Amino acid sequence: MRGAGLHGWLIVDKPVGPTSAAVVGRLKQALRAGGHGRVKIGHGGTLDPLASGVLPIALGEATKLAGQLLNGPKAYRFTVAWGAATETDDAEGAVTATSEVRPDAAAIRGMLPRFAGTIAQTPPAYSALKVGGRRAHALARAGAPPVLAPRAVTIHRLALVAADVDAATFDVACSKGTYVRSLARDIAQALGTVGHVAALRRTAAGPFSVEQARPLDKCLELVHGPAPGQALLPLTAGLDDIPVLAVDRHEALALKQGRRIVAPAAKPGRHIATLGSVPVALVEVSDGDVRVVRGFNLD
Repeated sequence: MRGAGLHGWLIVDKPVGPTSAAVVGRLKQALRAGGHGRVKIGHGGTLDPLASGVLPIALGEATKLAGQLLNGPKAYRFTVAWGAATETDDAEGAVTATSEVRPDAAAIRGMLPRFAGTIAQTPPAYSALKVGGRRAHALARAGAPPVLAPRAVTIHRLALVAADVDAATFDVACSKGTYVRSLARDIAQALGTVGHVAALRRTAAGPFSVEQARPLDKCLELVHGPAPGQALLPLTAGLDDIPVLAVDRHEALALKQGRRIVAPAAKPGRHIATLGSVPVALVEVSDGDVRVVRGFNLD
């Protein structure tokens, strides 16, 4: 099959509307229609249908790294509409409370330091978190919204981009597990009003930025074409922040077989083991002992 050697990342600029799973489905169809056979494909971090922006798509052996990407930091640009809280904390839900208070730019800037660093955040009731084996959003839609416990998240950067009477736009860089809808809700409450996310765009996911992203229609055109591999970033692009551990052929063979090797000089932590320029495995080093986390089959 022509698609058998497709390994790497396609960075989609997801439009508002489709789910992340629907984007993956459309790309699969385009690959098959282009005669590229069955290719392993998945995404590295869900975006809500009402959100746009960076959606990393993993193909082939890169799918083994999608979980790694989920643990990385994210960045978003989002707009909070003041004066109306909704059951979903975004524009999709029914209004649950209103306020006449409209904060000005000075008040907003003065409040931002309260959301810097590690904070306690309560996830929205309409989320994919599981409660008693069921998704929170399913319980909420059934009329029994769950009470979710606050959890620690880290806000690396939060900046006001623009403000008018009825809305304000922010840039945020944050840790895994941060809900922008909850952040918008809490910002509004801190300013003595209520609000919800009116627009949300992911500008970075792990090592991937919006500058690397292509519109979905363009991505569909590229993977349907005769050389979809030319549209991909290399598998290792998803590991840009992980150091390389060079191995020889004997060590590479051992790692491919799932066996441990010894690298006394290697620093503790995760590395990408490579034979020349070819990735062999994602490995964990501890006291010179090298253990395979995920092996790659790029032969």
